[in-house]
Amino acid sequence: MNQKIRVGAVSYLNAKPLLFGIERSDVMNDMELTLDYPSILAAQLKEDTIDMALLPVAAIEGIEGARVVSDYGIAAEGNVVSVALFSRVPLPEISSVYLDYQSRTSVKLAEILLEHHWRQPVSYLQADEHYIDKIYGSVAGVIIGDRALENIKNFEYVYDLSAAWKAFTGLDFVFAAWVANKELPSSFIKKFNKANREGLLHLDMVIAANPFPVYDLYTYYTDNIKYLIDEKKKAGMETFLRYVSQK
Repeated sequence: MNQKIRVGAVSYLNAKPLLFGIERSDVMNDMELTLDYPSILAAQLKEDTIDMALLPVAAIEGIEGARVVSDYGIAAEGNVVSVALFSRVPLPEISSVYLDYQSRTSVKLAEILLEHHWRQPVSYLQADEHYIDKIYGSVAGVIIGDRALENIKNFEYVYDLSAAWKAFTGLDFVFAAWVANKELPSSFIKKFNKANREGLLHLDMVIAANPFPVYDLYTYYTDNIKYLIDEKKKAGMETFLRYVSQK
């Protein structure tokens, strides 16, 4: 593969440590990097307008030739904080839920938990750009990413979806993984893995470059987010994808 490898990622805070390492590595000589919403990255990978993306795992099964190609991604072993169901009323009083339009994985996780874990019958509403303002009464909403961190203190009830998954299955959860739609050179993947790892060794610099007063990013990057996709994470991912395939 002589041309540059087209790589897509998100610009959320949770991806900043990985991007920090990648953007400062010589692996950038071999790739073109674009940033967009997770749902758009999934569409681009499916259309083959990019070769690899930090992809929401629920989108994997819809992409021909999809394969996880890196040891790194976005995962959690309990409270992830930035993916949650936000409500003004307790869970048993929720009647409908806005689904965040930015990531299919978080939406599918919420649906699985509401049906199988919480056993709470609800109707689903398609979120628009201003849906957070419409979360009131018995209407709840799934909020992800930086906006979730910003809204933690604004709602009476916040149900962390990763923590709920852990309570439901006993397993870790993978939100996104580096996924390619074709075979990529092993030399590139080796350099790419090294670049991901390098970013995680400089969290102080990542945090300094991304001031975020509403939540402690050191806690976020070390306690909430787990970046290494080990065997336990893969087991959680496989279980989640089985649920997704049944829906």
